[in-house]
Amino acid sequence: MQSTVTKASRRHARSGAEALAHEAAKPRVLFLINSLAGGGAERVMCTLLRHSESLCDEFDMTLALLDNEERANTPPEWLDVRQLDCAKSNLGSLLAARRLIRELKPDVTVSFLTRANVVSVLNARGPSVISERANTAAHFPKTLGGLISKATVRMTYPFASRIIAVSEGVAESLRDHFGVPAGRIETIPNPVDIESIDARGGEQPEIDVGAPFVLAVGRLIEPKNFALLIRAFATSGMDGKLVIAGEGAERASLQRTAQACGIADRVVLPGFVTNPYALMRRARAFVLSSNVEGFPNALVEAMAAGAPVIATNCPSGPSEILAEAPRESIAGLAFAKHGVLTPMGDLEAMAEALHAMRDDPLRETYAERARSRAYDFAAAAATARYWNVIRGALATRS
Repeated sequence: MQSTVTKASRRHARSGAEALAHEAAKPRVLFLINSLAGGGAERVMCTLLRHSESLCDEFDMTLALLDNEERANTPPEWLDVRQLDCAKSNLGSLLAARRLIRELKPDVTVSFLTRANVVSVLNARGPSVISERANTAAHFPKTLGGLISKATVRMTYPFASRIIAVSEGVAESLRDHFGVPAGRIETIPNPVDIESIDARGGEQPEIDVGAPFVLAVGRLIEPKNFALLIRAFATSGMDGKLVIAGEGAERASLQRTAQACGIADRVVLPGFVTNPYALMRRARAFVLSSNVEGFPNALVEAMAAGAPVIATNCPSGPSEILAEAPRESIAGLAFAKHGVLTPMGDLEAMAEALHAMRDDPLRETYAERARSRAYDFAAAAATARYWNVIRGALATRS
């Protein structure tokens, strides 16, 4: 009998020790994103992680990259990074992430971008926090692939533990079009690393424009509507050059537009620029001409660099940033508190806004206001809010 009691006691002691060890272990947080290629979401992920180093004693963090693409953004050196090679395949991403999650057994997953979000929700063994970067209802094209993507989002996103929307417009889209319960959505604007922008803004620009210039930054794709910007610049009376930093499928089309407008020699398409902040600091104005955004990172980064800004009043984000007001409350060309808003797709309004920026006092006033407003999106505060959501999700574990 004594032997039996001893064995039972040992079993209880062992299970108790294991329970204590489990409680003492740091929660494992797996961050998941498609890649660290040149894009706003990728830059935000690295900013969030850089400002999370002080939490290493509280959390065990790993970053997983689904696609083996060249990195335009650099994760912090202290971080464990797992490189997968899914080649942008949905099925490959699902299976590779499943294997990694089984290996790491994370207590919570935190993902950016649609494919990574879907993969995270479908593979979740615990709470999943997903971050929606785009106005989802308007983001997908009206094609068969776009319809499938929308259906996939509608079937998976409502099952995420928490969803971080980068603007109120994105949150509204998730509620109204994808059935996401309002109580699971937290709106947190993207963190902007003002200290890094200040430091890199002082560096020598990668390209020598050779004249005063207006700047735009983004992928050369149709939703960015850089063709509108080129036509507006041509008719605005603004001298100097127009620089559009980025790469994409619309390059040849934009070159033809510049040629047709008679300003081919004044439109500079330098491709992807590693340090856009040096250009932002020196630009006469920064322009966002998009038809749709989630949260326009480049807009706030340009503001942090001290550039006066013009933006289309597109869904989602510009009106919240520049006017601190819902998009629907802004009509026509608006010289708002922190920058100028123009109706989406309105050539004459954008040309008028550009023409107004020829006035030095107006430009200097908006540069000061932009810089001041950018501090509302400083990285430390946004990072703290992300971790509050993560802690809340961890608290829901059974």
